[in-house]
Amino acid sequence: MIITNIGMEWVKIFSSQSELQKHLEENRPRLLQVYGKKICLVYRESKLFAVQDSCPHNGESLSKGTVNFQGEIVCPWHGQRFSLKTGREGGQQSQDLITYPVKETEEGVFIGV
Repeated sequence: MIITNIGMEWVKIFSSQSELQKHLEENRPRLLQVYGKKICLVYRESKLFAVQDSCPHNGESLSKGTVNFQGEIVCPWHGQRFSLKTGREGGQQSQDLITYPVKETEEGVFIGV
C-alpha cells in the first residue's frame, strides 16, 4: 500500500508493530530496499529509525555496522558515528546521513520516501 503526501510517498513496510518486532532485533541494523534506495533500519527503545544505508565517507553499508549506547549507527569500516535521530555525523568528519520519516497507524508501519 502506498499513500502519497506532499511529494512524499508513504510505503508500508510492516503490517503491525508486532510484525516489526518479529523481523527486527533491538539495536541491530537491517537493510531495506525501497524504490532502489538502500535504507538502514534500526529498532531502538521502542522506536524505528531509518537512515541511508551508505556511509558518506566511503560508501560502506551501515546495516553491517553496530549501534552504540548513545543511539548512533557506527560504520563498520572506519567507525564514524551518525545519530539515528538526526543523521548528524558525530565527529563532523563527513556529510550527515539522509534520514527517512517513519510513522505507525492502525494500518501498519510506513516509511516516507
